[in-house]
Amino acid sequence: MRRREFITLLGGAVAAWPLSARAQQPGKLPKIGFLGTGSPSSWRAWTAAFVQRLNELGWVESRTVAIEMRWAEGRSERFAEIAAELAGLKVDVIVTSGLAIPAAKQVTSVIPIVFAVASDPIGTGMVASLARPGGNVTGLSQQSRDLAGKRLELLREIQPSLRRLAVMGNAVSPGFTLEIGDLQAATRTLGVDVAVFEIRRAEDIVPLFEAIKDQAEALYVIGSDPLVQIKRIAISTLAAAARLPTMHSNREYVEAGGLLSYGPNYTDLFRRAGNYVDKILRGANPADLPVEQPTKFDLVINLTTARALGVEVPPTLLARVDEVIE
Repeated sequence: MRRREFITLLGGAVAAWPLSARAQQPGKLPKIGFLGTGSPSSWRAWTAAFVQRLNELGWVESRTVAIEMRWAEGRSERFAEIAAELAGLKVDVIVTSGLAIPAAKQVTSVIPIVFAVASDPIGTGMVASLARPGGNVTGLSQQSRDLAGKRLELLREIQPSLRRLAVMGNAVSPGFTLEIGDLQAATRTLGVDVAVFEIRRAEDIVPLFEAIKDQAEALYVIGSDPLVQIKRIAISTLAAAARLPTMHSNREYVEAGGLLSYGPNYTDLFRRAGNYVDKILRGANPADLPVEQPTKFDLVINLTTARALGVEVPPTLLARVDEVIE
């Protein structure tokens, strides 16, 4: 190949690279640190959506960007350790969610942090406001004060006689207290008594069901937590054995055998997190990127579970369902 042809070809290739990749030192790719609070298997659909969106925006792993993925496997004590490891790798941005956000923020006030899911970013002090986060943290909040009430109404459609409801969740999760308060306000209006059952470790789950099955007619699972998420199959199995219809926050629990879920589409949230990463890698300041809210909400029901529990699903509810699992 002639020298002039080579230079022309090289120039065309460089023009196709993302802007920030050209700003890197020769041979050095921009680097994304991904702190998964759960496990690779439990997050498979979400990470796939995130990586696919990056690809659509020109960020291809090992070609135009490097992605360092780390997994805490539901162990909150590992969040700070992993965040520190990613900061030590000098990543250009850290992507995470939930309980790991404050751990990442404590490790670094310089590296941009994008959260794909957060229950209450203002209340937990992660951002100054949704419109102007003001620091090195931004992303997508699932905060919505009426979700708990809607979930309870949906559960009542399936079980109109419901009077005693058990609520289970990880007490150390930042969204736990917030959702409990919203749910208790809704149950007072509907005349439902609530019994709250707290877990803090996986070993708490089995003995908890011994108490739940004698005190409730249905179970509301607060699922925005990696511990609960990783143990979702065990929770669904125990709930089925106790003959308890269950309400959850997202479809992954219904896939695992839960009865019903209503909430933000997490796959879409992780996909949209890719937009934030793209902007930051191209030079945007996270302090100026507004925190966004979910735009897609899914109502999902598992008819196999309904039949096993002897639950009659009203046709009016089935007509509104986004997805039926059988």
